[in-house]
Amino acid sequence: MAAELEAEVQAIDKSLLECSAEEIAVKWLQANDLQKEVYQHLAYYVPKIYCRGPNPAPQREDMLAQHVLLGPMEWYLCGEDPAFGFPKLEQANKPSHLCGRVFKVGEPTYSCRDCAVDPTCVLCMECFLGSIHREHRYRMTTSGGGGFCDCGDTEAWKEGPYCQKHELNTSETAEEEDPLVHLPEDMVARAYNIFAITFKYAVDILTWEKENELPGLEMTEKSDTYYCMLFNDEVHTYEQVIYTLQKAVNCTQKEAIGFATTVDRDGRRSVRYGDFQYCDQAKSVIVRNTSRQTKPLKVQVMHSSIVAHQSFGLKLLTWLGSVIGYSDGLRRILCQVGLQEGPDGENSSLVDKLMLYDSKLWKGARSVYHQLFMSSLLMDLKYKKLFAIRFARNYERLQSDFMKDDHDREFSIADLSIQIFTVPSLARMLITEENLMTTIIKTFMDHLRHRDIQGRFQFERYTALQAFKFRRVQSLILDLKYVLISKPTEWSDDLRRKFLEGFDAFLELLKCMQGMDPITRQVGQHIEMEPEWEAAFTLQMKLTLVISMMQDWCALDEKVLIEAYKKCLTVLMQCHSGFTDGEQPIVLSMCGHSVETIRYCVSQEKVSIHLPVSRLLAGLHVLLSKTEVAYKFPELLPLSELSPPMLIEHPLRCLVLCAQVHAGMWRRNGFSLVNQIYYYHNVKCRREMFDKDIVMLQTGVSMMDPNHFLMIMLSRFELYQIFSTPDYGKRFSSENTNKDVVQQNNTLIEEMLYLIIMIVGERFSPGIGQVNATDEIKREIIHQLSIRPMAHSELVKALPEDENRETGMESVIEEVACFKKPGLTGRGLYELKPECAKNFNLYFYHFSRAEQSKAEEAQRKLKRQNREDTALPPPALPPFCPLFASLVNILQSDVMLCIMGTILQWAVEHNGYAWSESMLQRVLHLIGMALQEEKQHLENLSEENVVTFTFTQKISKPGEAPSNSPSILAMLETLQNAPHLEVHKDMIRWILKTFNTIKKLRESSSSSPVAETEGNIMEESSRDKDKAERKRKAEIARLRREKIMAQMSEMQRHFINENKELFQQTLDELDTSTSGVHENSPVISDAKLTALGPEQTRVAEPRQVVMCILCQEEQEVKVDSRAMVLAAFIQRSTVLSKNRNKITPDPEKYDPLFMHPDLSCGTHTGSCGHIMHAHCWQRYFDAVQAKEQRRQQRLRVHTSYDVENGEFLCPLCECLSNTVIPLLPPPRVLFNRLDFSGQPNLTQWIKRVSQQIKALHLLRNEDSASHSGHSEKMDQLQLPEGFRPDFKLKNPYSESIKEMLTTFGTATYKVGLKVHPNEEDPRVPIMCWGSCAYTIQTIERILADEDKPLFGHLPCRQDDCLTSLTRFAAAHWTVSSLSAVQGHFCTLLAYGGAWNLLCVNFCCQLECFS
Repeated sequence: MAAELEAEVQAIDKSLLECSAEEIAVKWLQANDLQKEVYQHLAYYVPKIYCRGPNPAPQREDMLAQHVLLGPMEWYLCGEDPAFGFPKLEQANKPSHLCGRVFKVGEPTYSCRDCAVDPTCVLCMECFLGSIHREHRYRMTTSGGGGFCDCGDTEAWKEGPYCQKHELNTSETAEEEDPLVHLPEDMVARAYNIFAITFKYAVDILTWEKENELPGLEMTEKSDTYYCMLFNDEVHTYEQVIYTLQKAVNCTQKEAIGFATTVDRDGRRSVRYGDFQYCDQAKSVIVRNTSRQTKPLKVQVMHSSIVAHQSFGLKLLTWLGSVIGYSDGLRRILCQVGLQEGPDGENSSLVDKLMLYDSKLWKGARSVYHQLFMSSLLMDLKYKKLFAIRFARNYERLQSDFMKDDHDREFSIADLSIQIFTVPSLARMLITEENLMTTIIKTFMDHLRHRDIQGRFQFERYTALQAFKFRRVQSLILDLKYVLISKPTEWSDDLRRKFLEGFDAFLELLKCMQGMDPITRQVGQHIEMEPEWEAAFTLQMKLTLVISMMQDWCALDEKVLIEAYKKCLTVLMQCHSGFTDGEQPIVLSMCGHSVETIRYCVSQEKVSIHLPVSRLLAGLHVLLSKTEVAYKFPELLPLSELSPPMLIEHPLRCLVLCAQVHAGMWRRNGFSLVNQIYYYHNVKCRREMFDKDIVMLQTGVSMMDPNHFLMIMLSRFELYQIFSTPDYGKRFSSENTNKDVVQQNNTLIEEMLYLIIMIVGERFSPGIGQVNATDEIKREIIHQLSIRPMAHSELVKALPEDENRETGMESVIEEVACFKKPGLTGRGLYELKPECAKNFNLYFYHFSRAEQSKAEEAQRKLKRQNREDTALPPPALPPFCPLFASLVNILQSDVMLCIMGTILQWAVEHNGYAWSESMLQRVLHLIGMALQEEKQHLENLSEENVVTFTFTQKISKPGEAPSNSPSILAMLETLQNAPHLEVHKDMIRWILKTFNTIKKLRESSSSSPVAETEGNIMEESSRDKDKAERKRKAEIARLRREKIMAQMSEMQRHFINENKELFQQTLDELDTSTSGVHENSPVISDAKLTALGPEQTRVAEPRQVVMCILCQEEQEVKVDSRAMVLAAFIQRSTVLSKNRNKITPDPEKYDPLFMHPDLSCGTHTGSCGHIMHAHCWQRYFDAVQAKEQRRQQRLRVHTSYDVENGEFLCPLCECLSNTVIPLLPPPRVLFNRLDFSGQPNLTQWIKRVSQQIKALHLLRNEDSASHSGHSEKMDQLQLPEGFRPDFKLKNPYSESIKEMLTTFGTATYKVGLKVHPNEEDPRVPIMCWGSCAYTIQTIERILADEDKPLFGHLPCRQDDCLTSLTRFAAAHWTVSSLSAVQGHFCTLLAYGGAWNLLCVNFCCQLECFS
């Protein structure tokens, strides 16, 4: 390296080495026009130092630039030798309490979860280790580059803002002093001069767009050299760039890779150096080769002088960043120079010029000036505020440039928003002074211009390009989140006004989302093309936290909350006036109540899942209750203007849509709707979607007659007729024979009851129920752990996160769960404490269907283990807040009692109605909830209050005329003894017991106490009666079963007698077919069956007819038909290994013919047993591969299988597979191996083999004999009859089957040896036989472990796999090299004991002629 550097020094122009930095600095100090002098110096020397040839020489350039260019500037700045001047500055400088370390890509960062104001507040490793936060809960991540350490920023930390290194001295005052006082006046003047000139020079040259001129610089030597400069983009791949460069500049692949790597890292690279025409030729080739499918690569022909000055301009910006590190005063001067307005007025400062030109700069230039901004403007608190104002004023323009730019956000000036907007004081100032919230939201809406007729967002199909653009737009939502992440503690009038202006803009955004992507039920045929839905849900997910933070801001100030509520209600009414569906009014009447509503069917009209305005109003309504504003200032709220039917209409439609999807009514709408329903309930979206829809229904019910609400609900669920018409359910079940419709109605009734349970029971949100936030988190954890014990990571994923990415789990987990330390599994698990099981709610609204089923099973199992009854009654619930207190009346409303009574009546007369046990279970749960509610009311009764909740009295009364139906209580007592409801008896018993308890409470409250002992005696006697009654019913049920079986036998005999002719004909056909079989096959004796050898029992092979799971076509398995295959999975296995540490030798040279006794690694084949046509499977697999290629473009997560490795999922059972096994007929059918008559004994066989070997010897020596002599000798040998040495067996299989034989064989070879597929390799048949043998061994081992007989019945899956695998092993030689197969058999025979010599000789002869 030293020799190379010395050679470079010798080749340098002597005039450069003779330059004296001190002399030049003195000359500058004496100059009248300093800028002219500096520019002349740069114009002369920069081209002599930079860009002197085709390849850059960074070491040489840096050395000369420091000596000739930067040295004079440092001398001028310091007024003396910088080696002494800079240390003096550093010593006189007051150390900053801000760290400001700029992170590199991949550098570790630390954020305190307890003390950080938001997750963007981070520390470098040095500051973290020296701070108090190392003892707190913290989060460690790796930096993407570009941010800096927040140590010392008091606004970033609630506690411990300083590490030990940056801690403020106690003697220092809190007031900030001007850092310029620490600099001499003459240095301040010199710094202004040199900073202004150098900063302007760098900005001008970097933003210069002319290719043959320089800004304010005269070219002293007009050279005619140019560079063909290639620029980076995020569109073209490495491979495209490398290929293009090889063609354009005639370079090697290695050189092209080097060019492409530099372009990707630095943003640009010269790929050709020479005259203009020479460089322009390369440019033309590059543009032509990259413009066919996408926009061409950006390439420019630039004069070498311009490239040289731009290179030095970047060096100069880096130098400025290092110089200001010596003194805060120099930093302040550079900030003043950068933000000083130029002669052109607004946006004419140097900082503005760089920001507005950002999208046109290459990656390397951006990174350099971004780091300069962070080390100067963002480290000076005074100028950070001024820079923030400039950034906010240019925000719309900067974001517009970013949308057009193709570089990632981390290389855009727009990425600095995180450094500005997350500072609480700056964010508040920008909202107040620059109306930042409104600016961000309007900028966002300007980029989403596609709207439908009603002004709602309309997204195009979500292509890769669309996803790329939409991701950029989403960054604006992130900026809005940064602005709102820190909540104000004090409100000024200006802040209120500007926030409400931003809230107006936000409502306009939500208004464009209200009702977007409406869907209509597909009837008749399946939807042809899945509609676009991903963009809308992506937008919803990104906005979820912003909506929550908007509500949090509103909750902090009563005036803001009231105004926001009014504005949101106004916008919601505007949205409702825009909907024209279902305008026809109808009147619903039931149980003596009537309500007017509109005619609307979810299954026929348009319906949308996106209702953000409704949900925001629901959230604000809860805040009115939580903050008690509704009780303090009712006169300021428009509660009298609220129309409860309007509030509930669209959320109710959305929930009905979910119910109908679960009922299977929307199957023809495809997977897009299923995905939307999934995300609607998913933890990422549900807080501002599903949860808020429930809250809105609760709001509506609390403000209207519950009977009216239930009738409207029945109408929307399309169940009104069933419950409003007497005996309609019975007529429906008897008249309608369509089981699908009956099942759909049953599911809809179940879903409607589930919804009522949620409306009444979900009161664990602060403001709805009298609870706090920790109660809500506890309940979530309790119900997750009710399913099964969970690890910490599983629990965190199941809980919603706030804007700080916190779930709040750590603060409450110890109260509800015990931690079980990890055992052999390596995972510690949280288990629910037994005392918390009483809080379990079977119908918890965040359970999925599968989770609910698992939780129910787990809780019933736990109760059985504790020897308790298996009833799962509803838990005791906290009381509602006053604003929602009337909600409980829905349980005792007339319509609710009618619904309960109707379903119980169906259960009592279960033979005449179409009903389900899930329906009954939900009704029992609702009755239990009502009883719990009444019990709590009575227990908390004070002298002043009167209990108005009288559910027990109402369920004791029978129905009125004309129906005269029994009371609900009477029907429950009847159902308690019903044999068909054994599983619900414990729950019914609990209800009756609770009813008696409430009855006693009412009596005691009426001064009629009942003795406790008397109650116990009554309870015990009732238990004895229950046991006797159960025993009697069980006996009746047994007798009834015996009677039914006797009746069935009698009916069978009667049917046979009635159809004698039919049965006789069937028996004749069976006799004919049986005799046909016996004629062609010997009689089989059950006493003795021989499987192998000459005496093998001959068994007729039945026709094997199978059906393809893909095309549903049946086909017989024959040798000449199309191939049928089984989905199979081949894998290397060490299950039977005795030496797992054994290393397999080089797989390319390894001979697998003999398996070592330690079975170190085998090849196992398994199959799910599902059958396909070979061509159907091939089409399916091709479609899977194409889909996987598209999946990467659609930016989805990876699948659980590796398509590139040949893996796929079985189309029917989704079992993992990586090949297919062909179905084959038995080999003995093909080669007539059933006739063993005339088989030789051992002596005869040895003689025959000897003759065959002699014949082969003779054939080997035929070169020395004539053809006639050869024939004579062959005749003398007396060859065995049928022996032909040159015989070649004809392959009996069809081309399709042969192809599948090759496919499976190659797959076994590839997986077993971990090599690339090669069907010609002679080891392929060995691996096939080995896999067959190993699979048989594993099945034998499994049977032994399970104590099952070796030749007993196998499961059909194993039986099909083993049958196909053994037949394949017997048939694979037909597609292999015959010489290879013969060689393998000879090698095997050669190790056969007494036959060694004979077989080796035989092997030699085979190799001669095969």
